[in-house]
This record gives sequence, C-alpha cells and structure tokens, in this order.
Amino acid sequence: MTQSEIEIMQYIEEEDVKFIRLAFCDIYGAQKNISIQRGELSRAFEHGIAIDASYIAGFGGDYGEDIYLHPEADTITVLPWRPEHGKVVRMFCTLSYCDGTPVEADTRTILKNAVARAKEKGYRFHFKSELQFYLFKTDENGDSTHIPYDNAGYMDIAPRDKGENVRREICLTLDQMGINPESSHHEAGPGQNEIDFTYSDPLTSADNTVTFLSVVRTIAARNGLYADFSPKPFADKSGSALHITMSIHHHSGEDVTDYAIAGILNRIGGMTVFLNPTDDSYRRFGRLKAPKYITWSKKNRAQLISAQLTKNGNPCL
Repeated sequence: MTQSEIEIMQYIEEEDVKFIRLAFCDIYGAQKNISIQRGELSRAFEHGIAIDASYIAGFGGDYGEDIYLHPEADTITVLPWRPEHGKVVRMFCTLSYCDGTPVEADTRTILKNAVARAKEKGYRFHFKSELQFYLFKTDENGDSTHIPYDNAGYMDIAPRDKGENVRREICLTLDQMGINPESSHHEAGPGQNEIDFTYSDPLTSADNTVTFLSVVRTIAARNGLYADFSPKPFADKSGSALHITMSIHHHSGEDVTDYAIAGILNRIGGMTVFLNPTDDSYRRFGRLKAPKYITWSKKNRAQLISAQLTKNGNPCL
C-alpha cells in the first residue's frame, strides 16, 4: 500500500469509521456504490473489490464479467448525514478487469487520461460549474408532486424564497465534506435554485459535481422535498442547466482559452448529442435565456453552449 493508503487505514480506525462506500459512475453519470466494512479496506487497496458488472449501464450485457473497484485514497470524505457513531465515508474508485486492464467505460479514468495528455503537451485546465435544479413538494410516499416549493423569482429573498434554508444546509454539508461553494441563489423559475463552485482542476471539479448531486438529493429528501435536475420540468418556465466555465493555460503562462473555445466550436455539433441527451434538452433551447445559436463573444469570452443533466439528474459525461 502507498503511504496515503496507510494513513487512510489509520484514520478509519481512529475516527470510528465502520462503513466505506466505494463509488463510481455508469456511462450516464449515475453514481453507483458498494459498501464495505473497514476490515475489507486493506483488500480493496491491494487487490480491489469485485462486483458483477452485468447490471451497470455500459459495463456489460447479460453475461458481463466482474470488474474491480480500486478506491483512491485522496478522495475520501465523511458523509455528514450518516450517524456520528460508526461513521460512513465515501471514496471514488477507478475500475479494472481481473487482469488489471482499465474498464473502457470508466469515465473517471478517461478524464484522468485526458488531463495527462494535456499536461504532456504543456496545457493546464481549470473548470468551475454552475448547477441549477428545482425543488418540488412530495406526497405521503416521498415522491415528487411536481408542485414547486415556492413561487419566488430570480434572486428573490425569504420569505418569498423558501429554498434559502435548504441551500444553506446544502452548502454547509458540502463545506463539511471539503467542498467550497462560491455562491447560491434562487433562480428564475418557481422553486428553482442555483449553486456555483470555484475553479478547480478537472478531476476535482468532476468529483465535486457528482458529490453535489447526491448531497442536494439527500438534503432535499431530509426536508420533505424532491430535487429535480431535469432540463425542462415546465414547458413555460426556465429550464435547468449545468454551466461550465473553463480556463486553459500553457506552461509558458499564455492563456490559450480562446484557442480551446475555437476547438469546441469546431466540434460542438457532435458534442451536443452527448451534452444534451434527452428530448427535454432541446425543448429548453431558444427561449428564456437558453441558447439558440452556436456563438462566442470576444468581449466576455462566453460562448452560448450549454450542457445538460439527464432526466434523472446525472451529469452527461
């Protein structure tokens, strides 16, 4: 084991951690996990934990082979909403087959490899994300009623903005997990909210986004609400998006973001299929401030290219 893995083993013992969630995403960005007890963590670090991949989207068919989860020590975080006694922590994993070959559909490894290739060429990327979502009231079974939690508008305040305390709880929970949101506010739609993050490296930004989705859903449920990340919950109201801001520099110090944007604009036709994968994604376009044209402004260096979350609120990877 590496020194950091040994340190994690010590932390697990000293902090009364009983369960470790080994987390990863399927090809649609939906977070999956398996929970192991702390006695199994040494085996996880040394050999990985095998799971049946047959039911994981993109990882295998009816007769898919086992894949192995390899936890990454530097991604450990306590889940604050779980019991204080017998804590639960989560670590993101890389995925391999039994012979050690990386799993082709492991989007986290794909991103790591892309970052490594960019670094070899002398480029350093930073991303920040802005995520929008609706809060709906729930019925007696905890299912969404599709009734907005409030009727507030853009950047309204309490008491009209009923989501204020929910956003506060989300931000405080993220802070406990070592993630620092930059700002939060009520968005234009009834019950619609937005939380924004500061710049970070690509892998951290992606991990934080996946963590954010689970935190929002958890905190919403604890408040008797349902968090909806779909692109267009209402035909006549503002849709929700995942906005990504990029900053790219060469090792010489040159800001090459403009060139990167040019490359994106050249490929955006094909990329749109992956960034906007549902019918509702396209119903959102062209109205209520959602982009209609592929364009770019030199003045503010912002292009009208929008990524979406899927219907179930998973990032499009």
